[in-house]
Amino acid sequence: MAPVGETKDAGWNVGVSKTLPYSVPELWDFITSTEGVTVWLGEGAVLENGSAYKTADGTTGEVRSIREHDRIRLTWHPADWSHESTVQVAVSGAGSKSVLRFHQERLADAEERNRQRTHWQNVMDSVVRRLSDGGE
Repeated sequence: MAPVGETKDAGWNVGVSKTLPYSVPELWDFITSTEGVTVWLGEGAVLENGSAYKTADGTTGEVRSIREHDRIRLTWHPADWSHESTVQVAVSGAGSKSVLRFHQERLADAEERNRQRTHWQNVMDSVVRRLSDGGE
């Protein structure tokens, strides 16, 4: 039996999710806005399907897919990492509530998984704070 967070196909992975009091379109609009992308990915990143991106802190990657009102999948390679991982941001729900999920796979080991869990929990807290402030 594999340790928690380790899979046969995707290596180490981690996910953070939260139900929020916003419709899918409202949440999607924030997550894909310049401000939203800055909160969860980093300043300077521009998301276009199939395009490379680079953040102000040197994180690079490629946007693999964007499915409107559903999910964004991209590679994620911080400047100080020796490898890239895959990040997926997903939005689902009905009515006035939605679930926001951050999922990261292809992590190096359990220690990196724990660091990234903390990272995505902090990102989620920032998203919630920005949304409750009216996205300002």
